[in-house]
Amino acid sequence: MKHLLKLMDLSEKEIIEILNLADQLKYEKKNGIEHHILNGKSLGLIFEKSSKRTRVSF
Repeated sequence: MKHLLKLMDLSEKEIIEILNLADQLKYEKKNGIEHHILNGKSLGLIFEKSSKRTRVSF
């Protein structure tokens, strides 16, 4: 597993692959196509500056 801490940690090819996958997943969700790519996965976000919007979202 590769951890993404900053965009500069990725190559141009990896960034394009991530964006293509995101586009594919968005299309599938919109069209009711099931996928299991993200089953069992977790996502963590760390915000540098606090804001009311980020506090409320948690």
